Amino acid sequence: MLSLHVRLRPETRGIVGPEDLARMKPTALIVNTARAELIKPGALIEALRKGRPGYAAVDVYEEEPVTGGNHPLLSMPNALCVPHLGWAEWDNFELYFRECFEQIAAYEKGQPMRLANPDVRPR
Repeated sequence: MLSLHVRLRPETRGIVGPEDLARMKPTALIVNTARAELIKPGALIEALRKGRPGYAAVDVYEEEPVTGGNHPLLSMPNALCVPHLGWAEWDNFELYFRECFEQIAAYEKGQPMRLANPDVRPR
């Protein structure tokens, strides 16, 4: 199994290519829940068609959003495709909404938080 968990940066773009995928066993699984661009364009679909690796699980796609069910991976029996929602879990929602409300309340009191430009203050 190969599971991708790296940031997309210039040096990681296309870090997995057709030659890497071809070396995987027919029983291997590749999981990409990071960024589609970590795999060279078209390489995953072609590799799955050839059976190396045998399986893929993804929640990221070369072209997003995926609408109308037209993405090639969606029709492949050896690909598990889900929406890109890995971040959507209870603790993250609590954190994001708590911080959002804290910032709104602080702004209302004239004490804004985390300003990108601290020289700009509310009137």
